[in-house]
Amino acid sequence: MKLLPLPAFADNYIWMLQGAQGAIVVDPGDAAPVLAALRGAGVPLQAILVTHHHGDHVGGVTELQQATGAQVHAPATEAELPQPVHRVAGGQSIQALGLHFQVIDVPGHTAGHIAYFCADAPGGPLLFCGDTLFSGGCGRIFEGTPAQMLASLDRLAALPDDTRVCCAHEYTLSNLKFARAVEPANAELLQYSQRCEALRAQGRPTLPAALALERQINPFLRVRVPAVAQAARRFDSSVDTASPASVLAALRQWKNEFR
Repeated sequence: MKLLPLPAFADNYIWMLQGAQGAIVVDPGDAAPVLAALRGAGVPLQAILVTHHHGDHVGGVTELQQATGAQVHAPATEAELPQPVHRVAGGQSIQALGLHFQVIDVPGHTAGHIAYFCADAPGGPLLFCGDTLFSGGCGRIFEGTPAQMLASLDRLAALPDDTRVCCAHEYTLSNLKFARAVEPANAELLQYSQRCEALRAQGRPTLPAALALERQINPFLRVRVPAVAQAARRFDSSVDTASPASVLAALRQWKNEFR
């Protein structure tokens, strides 16, 4: 079974999981790269997984559904979605390509954002997390609260060490630049940054990311680490370093302003 990041727009990845008998895709904001990949592989599209309602994640859903007849699975509480969809929420699961995908509620970026976790994927567990967790970062908080985003990131961080994190954007280098400003003495972060810079210099994706490493280098998963909390407080003196949600809120605001 192949895991393919299909580039779209400026920095999106549409993830395609391809087996011998078919494929699934995640967050197809554009139908064209998916249709091209399906033609090249010679397999039908069995299912479309959607994490949230933003246009760069759903813009190609209708065309793909009409072209292939694939079933669309999407968040239960997100209103602005292509129709028809099979709505799912945290605690539920779906079957596709003979695999079992657990649905996880991860509000924060949007109010109804979900993620899909497959524990039994060939090659190791897979997490399709949309715009909630990025390598070295997290999504902007548009519709949720810092406390919700913290709870969502905690849910994802609790998944197995060998989980492959399939984010929806190639934001890694900019995220790691910010992460180094937060934790300049983090040796694992410095080594990871060098590896990712080398990959991008070769035109290769930095993703999927390893969850175990993300816990070591991603400041948004490290809000309980004293050095990270103190860095957040240096940015915003009102931060309560004993409150992980307060630390996360400050980090997110700092990242929004960071250049």
